[in-house]
Parts: sequence; structure tokens; C-alpha cells
Amino acid sequence: VLASLPLQVMLYFNVYYFPVWCLAEGIMLHLKYHLLPWHYQFLLVTAFLILSLAEISRLYLGYLGNLQEK
Repeated sequence: VLASLPLQVMLYFNVYYFPVWCLAEGIMLHLKYHLLPWHYQFLLVTAFLILSLAEISRLYLGYLGNLQEK
């Protein structure tokens, strides 16, 4: 089984860019949270959590599977 070099490069850089994205999104969420109605607040927080958890799991599994060539 061969590892994919473009996928390895994207995973490598995404490991460093994800915390920056997460911090920026968290700051924007904090700044606009009180301006939104309650249902948009709920949807925004839920979407942020789901996307963050999905990205963390994707990076973890990609690191295990492709970057370590297992």
C-alpha cells in the first residue's frame, strides 16, 4: 500500500492551520454570539462543534493512516 504524497502534504499543513482556524472562528463566534437570535446561536455553536470534531478526527485518522504509512 503506497501513501499519497499530495494527501501527506495537505495533512501536514492542515495540522498547523487548523488551530489558527479554530481560534479565529472561536473569536468570531464570541464577538457575534450576543447579536444573534437564540436559534442561530444554537445552530452556530452546534455547527462549530461538529466541524471541529470532524476535522480533529479526520486529521488524527489521516496522520495514523497516511503520514505514518500504516
